[in-house]
Amino acid sequence: MAPLEDLVVVDLTRALAGPFCTLMLSDLGARVIKIETPDGGDDTRGWGPPFVGTESAYFLSVNRNKESLTLDLKDPRGLAICLQLLRRADILVENFRPGTMERLGLGYSALREKFPALIYASISGFGQDGPLRERTAYDLILQGLGGLMGITGDEEGAPVKVGVAIADICAGMYAAFGILAALRVRERTGRGQQVDAALLDGQVSWLTYNAGSYFATGKSPGPLGSAHPSIVPYQAFRTSDSHINVAVGSEAIWRRFCDVIDPQLATDARYATNRDRVTHRQDLVRHLAAIFATKPTAAWMDLLDRAGVPNGPILSIADVFAHPQVRHRRMVVEMDHPTAGRIKQTGVPVKFSDTPGRVRTPPPTLGQHTHAILKEVGLSDQEIEALRQASVV
Repeated sequence: MAPLEDLVVVDLTRALAGPFCTLMLSDLGARVIKIETPDGGDDTRGWGPPFVGTESAYFLSVNRNKESLTLDLKDPRGLAICLQLLRRADILVENFRPGTMERLGLGYSALREKFPALIYASISGFGQDGPLRERTAYDLILQGLGGLMGITGDEEGAPVKVGVAIADICAGMYAAFGILAALRVRERTGRGQQVDAALLDGQVSWLTYNAGSYFATGKSPGPLGSAHPSIVPYQAFRTSDSHINVAVGSEAIWRRFCDVIDPQLATDARYATNRDRVTHRQDLVRHLAAIFATKPTAAWMDLLDRAGVPNGPILSIADVFAHPQVRHRRMVVEMDHPTAGRIKQTGVPVKFSDTPGRVRTPPPTLGQHTHAILKEVGLSDQEIEALRQASVV
């Protein structure tokens, strides 16, 4: 069995944070029933180009291993079907703005009475309480408000966001982590609980050593490009043909680094320890930049590898998915989609020795499993057709 194979998840999420959470659960075997609106479904179905067939590449990237049920939750008949599904579900995941689920009749306090063993996971921008709880949130807003854009980018440049929606992904991961912890508690108590994961909280927690620096000094760290605030050299350098990342994370590595780059650096008192190198960062980096510019990246990688100095190239997305280590780790998988044809997906990132997760089914077309799921909960073909005619499903 896959780790979560005996769990049923009712998925009321859309966009990225929620679907990434349920993707993690579905990859590890949980049955995820994704409830979508009949009039278009998850917003990301229309987020493109690019499209593959009629499906957006964005939607395809985070919705595999799920079943799609279209349901109008504002209609009492749709709400009743959702409640029927929850009777057999272990987990509900939603990422509506706080207050929306209550207005639909699906708030935590109401469902807790009906389904005391249900794990109820809520993902939002700012959390279920506090002065900003109902404020609209997107990843870009939270990267700025959560401090990430204050430390990302060049020192003298404009604010820069991380290239993926990291605030959304962080919240989705924390929600999945919280769900698993809540399931562990349920094993002991028999009761479910609400898991409240906020994009803002996740971003604040990820400040880690930058937060530690602020707490220690009272000064806000700023952007340093690719450099590290506490380790030097630890950054990208331009070579004669591209760039290379170098990470000199210990004094032993520094000595080996000097042997390759410039042996005189090892005896320069300005750079004797990492503390000294941080103090004299600008002089050292300027000197190293001139040296790295004299050779191509491949030549520097060869020299540094032989000296045992951590280094690596800066790859394009295409280069990443062609890389032999990425291929070996099965981080690229292919599958057939009913309308898009042969598609590629990123692989399952967590490996298990005995009960691995896997990519089982392609991302669903809108409402692909509606009829089968409604039959499961006891509706007849005639009843299902009546619901279709009324646009409830």
